[in-house]
This record gives sequence, C-alpha cells and structure tokens, in this order.
Amino acid sequence: MFASTVATLGCAFLLLMAAGAAVVVAITRESNRLEAQRQRERIEAAFNNQIRASELRLERLAITGDFQETLRGPAPRTALQAAITRLHGQLSDFDGAYIVTDTGTALAGVEANAPAGQTGYDGLRHFSDFIPGGNGRAGPISLASEHSATWSSIASNGSDTILLMVIDLSRIATPVFSSAIGPLSFVAYRRLSGGMLAELADGYRVAGMRLVDREPADPLSSLPIPAADASIGTWLTWTPARPGDVMLERFLWALIAVGLLFSGIIVFAVQRLRAAAVQIVLREQEIHRLAGQDELSSLPNRRSFDLAFDQALATRDRSGGSLAVFLIDLDRFKAVNDTYGHNAGDDLIRQVANRLLGVVKAGDTVARLGGDEFGVIQAQATAADCAALGERILKHLTTPFPVMGVEVTIGCSVGIAMAPQDGTDRETLLRLADTALYEAKNSGRNRFSFFEQQMNRSLQVKRMVEDDLRNAIERDELTLHYQPQVSIDGATIIGVEALVRWPHPVHGMIPPSEFIQIAEERGLIVPLSEWVLRRACQEAKRWNGIRLAVNVSPIQFRHKDFVSNVIRIIEETDFDPAQLELELTEGVLIEDADAAETAMMDIRAHGVGLALDDFGTGYSSLIYLRRFAFDKIKIDRTFLEYMEEAGESAILVHSMAHLGRALGLRVCAEGVETPEQHRFLQAIGCHELQGFLFSKAVPAAEIDRLLAVKNPFAEALAA
Repeated sequence: MFASTVATLGCAFLLLMAAGAAVVVAITRESNRLEAQRQRERIEAAFNNQIRASELRLERLAITGDFQETLRGPAPRTALQAAITRLHGQLSDFDGAYIVTDTGTALAGVEANAPAGQTGYDGLRHFSDFIPGGNGRAGPISLASEHSATWSSIASNGSDTILLMVIDLSRIATPVFSSAIGPLSFVAYRRLSGGMLAELADGYRVAGMRLVDREPADPLSSLPIPAADASIGTWLTWTPARPGDVMLERFLWALIAVGLLFSGIIVFAVQRLRAAAVQIVLREQEIHRLAGQDELSSLPNRRSFDLAFDQALATRDRSGGSLAVFLIDLDRFKAVNDTYGHNAGDDLIRQVANRLLGVVKAGDTVARLGGDEFGVIQAQATAADCAALGERILKHLTTPFPVMGVEVTIGCSVGIAMAPQDGTDRETLLRLADTALYEAKNSGRNRFSFFEQQMNRSLQVKRMVEDDLRNAIERDELTLHYQPQVSIDGATIIGVEALVRWPHPVHGMIPPSEFIQIAEERGLIVPLSEWVLRRACQEAKRWNGIRLAVNVSPIQFRHKDFVSNVIRIIEETDFDPAQLELELTEGVLIEDADAAETAMMDIRAHGVGLALDDFGTGYSSLIYLRRFAFDKIKIDRTFLEYMEEAGESAILVHSMAHLGRALGLRVCAEGVETPEQHRFLQAIGCHELQGFLFSKAVPAAEIDRLLAVKNPFAEALAA
C-alpha cells in the first residue's frame, strides 16, 4: 500500500510538472506568435506608409511641374524632358521617373540625375507587367490602398527589388492631358536598398530586415514580393522578436526553484508517509490483537469466540464426538453497578473471568460476549460433563465477591446447547443456548438449563404474537389478573395491580413476559394498553375504595394522544380518576423529560395518581423524584432477594423507605415473599406491601373473595 501511494504521488508530481511545463511552453509560443504577428502588421504598415508618402510627393510634383503648359508648346517631348529635368532635385528620393503614354511610350525621363528614354523605361517592364504599356493591370498586386489616380507596388526582377508608383496625370487635381498624344502617366521607382531597409528597421524596432530569395520557414516573419510574371522569387524577411523566450529566460530560475520546492515537498511527504505506514502497520497489529480480545476481562471477545466455535465444530465433524456451548448471564449485576458504581462493576467482571478460567479444563474456551454475558465452549463433552461444569460455574459465581471493600453476591443463569444433538452449526447452537438461558432466568435464576425441544414454544410465541395477539385484542380474548397491594400490617387490601394474561387456545395461558416486548416491537402495545386500562376500569368499579394500579409502557406514554386516551377511557367507563394509579418506570421519562413532565401534570390535573415503579434500579431515580410529582414509589423486588437484615440490600431498602417518607410519598415494597421480610419492612416504615407472601396475581373473582374475607392473609403471616 505504501509503494502504491508513493507511486501515485510520484505520478501526480510528474503530471503536475509536465502540465506546468506544457503551460509555460504554450504561453511562450503564444507570446512569440502574437509578437511576430504584430511585427508583420507593423512592417506592412511601414511600407504602406512609405508608399503613400511617396505617392503624395509624386502627385505634388506632377501638379507643380507645369506639365500641361509644356504640352501646349510646339515641341512637347523636348519641353517635357526639360520640365522633368528641372524637377530632378525634387526627385532625389526616387531612383528614376518617366512620363509615358498609356501605350508605354516614354516621352521624358530621368535616372541618376541624367535624362533617360525608352530603353530605361522598358527595363521597368522586367519588374512588372502592370505599368503603362504592359500586359497586366494594377489591382491584384497593389500593396497600397486603392486610389483614384495612383497605383503602387513592390516588385522584383530576381536581382533588384523596387518600390514602383504610377500616377494617371489625367485624374489628378490639375489634370495633364494631350489630345494629340493621349492619356499620360507619371511613373517613378525607388530601389529597396540596404540603407532603406535599415532605416525602416530602426524606425519600427525590427531587427535583421533583409531581402532573401528563399521562402522563410516562418510565414509570420516574411512578406512575399512578386516578379513580373506574378511569381514569387523574393521575400522581405526579418528577425522576429521573441518575448516569450526572454520571459522564459528571466523566470527560468524561478521555475527551477518552484520545481525543487515541489520536489522537496514530495520527498518530505514520502518520508512522512513512510513513517505513517510504519505506525499503521504497528497499529494494525495491535488492532488485530485487540480485535480478538476483550479489553476489560482480557478474555477472547465475541469475534474470537465465534471463530473458536467454528473451528471446534469443524474438528468435531472430522473426528466425531460432541461438544457443548454455555451462555452465562450474571444475575443482579446491574444492581452492583448502580449501587457501587461502574468501577466496582468492572472489577466484578474481571473476577468473574478469572473464576470461569479456573473451572474449565485445558482446551475449553472462555469468552466475554458482552456486558455481563460470558460464553464457554466445552470440547468432547457428554451431558454429564456439561452438568458437572454447570454446577462448578454456579458454585464459583454464587460465592461472594470482594468488591470495593465489601462482599457482593450475584449468582448467574446458564443455558447449554450440545452438538450434534441440538444442532451442528454455530448460529443454531447459539440460538438454542440462548433459549435455554432464557428458560433458566424464567425458572428463578441461579441455575443452568439444557436446551429442550419444548423450549421452542417461546420462539413459536414470537412468531404467532403479531397476528394472534391482534386478533385476541379485537375479539376480547385477553384476561386480567390482579395482585393485591396490602397495608403494612398485612390485614387489609388497599389496592390491586392489573396484569394482563393471554389464554391462547393452542398454547394455553401465556404470561406477559412472553408477549409484551414483542407487542412493543410490532406496534401493538398502544391498542393492548388501552384494552388493559379499559377492562381494568370496568372490573374495578365494583371495588369501592380500592386503588387500581395499571402499568404504562414507555411507548404508550410517549404517544401523542396518551393523556387524552386515558381521560377518554375513564369517562367512557365512568371510573373514579382518584381511584386510578398509573405506574411509570424511569424509561418513560428518560427520553424527553420536558414532554413527560407536561403529560404528568396534565394527568394529575384530572385526579389520576402516579407511582414510580422499579425504584432504585435506575441511576437517576432521585432526580426524577425531585422533578416529577409522584404520589408513590415502589421499591424494586431485586432489593428483597437474598436480603439479610444487616446486609447492604437491607440498608438500601431502609434508606429508600426513609427517603420516600421524607418526601411525603407512599412507599410500597414489591416482591415480599417471607414473614421476615414483612416484619423488616414494617419496622422501617413502608406503607404498602405486594408479593407472593400475600397473593400471586389472581382473577377478578378471587379478588372479590379476598375482599369479602376479614384479614385474608393472617394464615400466611402467622407461618
């Protein structure tokens, strides 16, 4: 990868330098071309100006030469020769001048300050056929702009190049015409000598102006000069200025410096990339190491666990035998985290990892799969081996852990699936082990369970819930059970908590733990909750003075019509709102506290009571007590499990009861199962109790019976 990156940078640098060089060359060439074009235009303009000036001078001489008066005399030819001779001083700019007829007959002439005749004029025909008496006409080769009386041209005979001018004397301002001779023309010429070209070159800042007999390579730095037969045998050329080359020479060192700078940058970047590549390789090695290891416990993580599981299954396929997978979930780990903090939880995880490593044999795999979940792969395991390992795991994990200076007891639940009895692929075995773990938790925790086929019932329930539960709600096939809430002395029922049950025609009585969560996931919780509230209000109307507690799902509470739906159901059932108490968990409040506070105030304004359920299990319950207006708190049942009167849980329960009383709230303890727990809760000042010591959740008819009995729980309390 590093080599390809360097190659890419190198190619990019070369392309950049090539592009820069191409741009510089293009600018240089374009600058040279534009300057050559401007020079050519200046030289053409210079010759046109020279020709025009000579035309005007020659025309003035023709006007002032009194040629018309001379033609009226008895000897016009002699007189014309004398007249043109008198003008020789003013014709010094020309190498020769003639007055001729339109047929080419020279009437008078002068060359080199001496008279000249027909022979001299005929020599001009070697330069051009377009002078009077020739076979051509001036238009096609004229370099000057068209003029009514004057025609001019630059012409060559192969050895000399001249500037040739012809004036039609009959068309000038003072016409010269002879009826006897016919139209007359004034013909003059001037050789393009080196001196003249040097003068033009100096005047127009053009170097090396000269005549050549070979066509130059650059058409922009030359002008063709026609011969008498209109062919081109002579060219006027010059050395073109090249400002682009000058600019390039001036800035060459700057360009070299820029190139060196970019080269230095590339070298620096390559060195940095090389160092970064080394660091990346080292980091990738560390990442690969950490990718397969849980940082907290130093055990393999889920990714490594899955790879090891696949390898173990492949080995089993080749060699036969069996293996087992254990899924272990810690019980009451959240309570330790909430009570002692996350540092204590982290320390507990490390201790659990060490104990698990101590109970497995060599060749087995122990991994941390997530928060408080661990996995074990036991190779070459029989059912007896699995049971023995399960017992060892339970024994070691139920032994108290020293955490933050105190001893903490947690316990665990274990689910076991075996290959090939239960399945032969990783996904199936993990799913079945998770089902067995779920069964172990539902059976009271702190135990292990092997997967059994009847456990698939829960999986079937999930598949049937959506359709069957919707039909059950619509057809009124659900039922409610009620668990009594009793006074602190245990003698009087002061309230009941409504709990939904589903008597399925195929699967029998289904508890809410198996379908409530699925109902939430499938969008059925709102109609289900409304059914529960409506049916509970209808059935509890006959229990005068008994509070009705109904649980509220977080999804139901966050529904925009929650308050209006509750009030509507109360009005439709004609139920006393002061008799109704809605039980909320902190999950109801945690997402949008402001909206929750508004809804709670609205509910209380209608006389409905509010209770905070599962108090003590949430990290922010105290904040909720201070901000939200609850009437009652319910201490979670987990604090009463394995509670000893002098233990940490007892201290926490005592503190929560004292806090509730101090805030003016009723305090209800859930999960009361023993007379000892009852006496302890009575001693610390709880107001209400709820649990299996008094009664499990029972149908409404049983509540009717209990209410009819005086002190219905005396026998249970006396045990």
